[in-house]
Amino acid sequence: MTKTMISRKINYRQARIRADILKALAHPVRIMIVSALTAGDRCVCDLNKLADIAQSNMSRHLAVLKKAGIVTDRRLGMNVFYHLQTPCILQAFECAVEVVRADTKRRNENVQSIA
Repeated sequence: MTKTMISRKINYRQARIRADILKALAHPVRIMIVSALTAGDRCVCDLNKLADIAQSNMSRHLAVLKKAGIVTDRRLGMNVFYHLQTPCILQAFECAVEVVRADTKRRNENVQSIA
């Protein structure tokens, strides 16, 4: 086993933390929220316009993202504004797109080899 392989080995606790973060992102509405927050802080009223869901559902999605440490919130008068706490999470989105591209390319190559 090389030194690089050893350094990438993680224990169950570390794997669980990563899984919890990925679970927090595992819903289309939460992906939309994170994506919208890349443009800057947004109030719940703005985020509610992203998806046709009840405000209580939006609040639950935001709570999941907050618990995972992906977003933070702050009150300003009657409004609650959300902030993308960890913009590096966007790299996971880019990685997901690359996975889809690679899989599509592989599938296309397989189809062409059959023809």
